[in-house]
Amino acid sequence: MKKILFFNALILFGLMACDPNKTSPEKTITTMNASIVNYIDSQVIPGFDTLSPERKEILNELSDWISENTDSNRALTFICTHNSRRSHFGQIWAQVAANYYGISNIKTYSGGTEATAFNPRAIAAMERVGFSVAKDSGENPMVHLKYDTESEAINCFSKKYSDKSNPQKQFAAIMTCSHADEACPVVFGASKRFAIMYLDPKVADNTDQETAKYDERCKQIATEMFYVMSRVKK
Repeated sequence: MKKILFFNALILFGLMACDPNKTSPEKTITTMNASIVNYIDSQVIPGFDTLSPERKEILNELSDWISENTDSNRALTFICTHNSRRSHFGQIWAQVAANYYGISNIKTYSGGTEATAFNPRAIAAMERVGFSVAKDSGENPMVHLKYDTESEAINCFSKKYSDKSNPQKQFAAIMTCSHADEACPVVFGASKRFAIMYLDPKVADNTDQETAKYDERCKQIATEMFYVMSRVKK
């Protein structure tokens, strides 16, 4: 009797493993850089428990908006003043999180109220996590970040949020800094606006706290974007 039950359990397990309709995060991360997977598993996802109820309430609003827009491409544009640090962190981590959880039709963008360049300190923080980075030449170069052998690189450069490379309508505008939020009382074309603010790691530039502050902000934004995507109804 025990042998029969064990044999039946093995059959059931095999059917579940071969079910083409079964979805799980594990299916989407098999080609992801191992160091990034380790970062997500050891530092990002455990950080969900550190989020305050007030912060979760703000993040839940974004999750709900994404879940409700299942019939169309879901575009997210992260906006800060210079499009150099926080908005790029948001763009990158939201895209990685969407792919990690197997959420379709998510495309992320970023922009500023003015254009500068993707800050080298922020790029270095992404490299420390495990992203492969290639840069074009110029004062405001296109930066190509790879985290997965099968996914396309995430391409980032500094631009105004209204740049033609960004969606012009039907997108969620995610304001990542108070200055941009105040400077843009109206984000033209946005379907919904969310104020998800972060402290600027720029305050630590050229100090002995520089690396720690950029890593801290990178991790915070990664944690919150993964929390958002973990709640999206597929």
